[in-house]
Amino acid sequence: MLIAGIVCMSAAASVHADEHGSARSTKSQRSEAKAVKLDARRRMNDQPYEFRGIPLGITLDEFRIGQPARATPPGSEPVCETDVMAGALGMGMKTDNSLTVACRWAHRTGEGWQLSRAVVDGSPAQDHVMRFARVGSDASFRLYEISFVIDEITASDLRTVLADRYGAPRMQTAAVSAGSAGRSMAVYVWENAVSSITLCFLPGTRSGTLTYLLKDPDAWVKSVARQWQASNPDAG
Repeated sequence: MLIAGIVCMSAAASVHADEHGSARSTKSQRSEAKAVKLDARRRMNDQPYEFRGIPLGITLDEFRIGQPARATPPGSEPVCETDVMAGALGMGMKTDNSLTVACRWAHRTGEGWQLSRAVVDGSPAQDHVMRFARVGSDASFRLYEISFVIDEITASDLRTVLADRYGAPRMQTAAVSAGSAGRSMAVYVWENAVSSITLCFLPGTRSGTLTYLLKDPDAWVKSVARQWQASNPDAG
């Protein structure tokens, strides 16, 4: 009986030790996972944000050649303001000498080119645009803005997804037009050293906007304006 009791106590102690060891192991694994997540976020802080693998700052050529369309229907492709078919999509025509270029995904139908719908968080967006600019001595157009108009449900889901990926956002409110009966617009902002993501909920529309921007977009715009004025002596 004593032997049985000793064996039982020994077994219980062994189970307790195993549980204690398992608890330590689980805690260690959680700490390691947290450390990996924090390290990943630190690395993200030095890199421009990206939308589904398309990072801000890539060149227009890299976007055209190396990035399949994140849009529906399948087979969509980027159409930019430097392309002949841009006019058919209601886009302004520009040349390769322009300082800024906007692109949208589109697809060919029996009736000509039609705008495609970008896929954001698994749902088709209501509208989208990718904007490129040439700044300073850089001869290449570089992606400085990716914008979408999305439905309210997708926006709510994205708020959770982005918070999990990048941490808690900075929340602010913005006043809207007087016609909205004094409503304010909820704005969530994630930012790192070089870029930002802004998610806005538009009151009264059941929709929102999602915008990826390189840091200090005003500097981009001002720089582009200065280049345009320098190259056009008659400009104001």
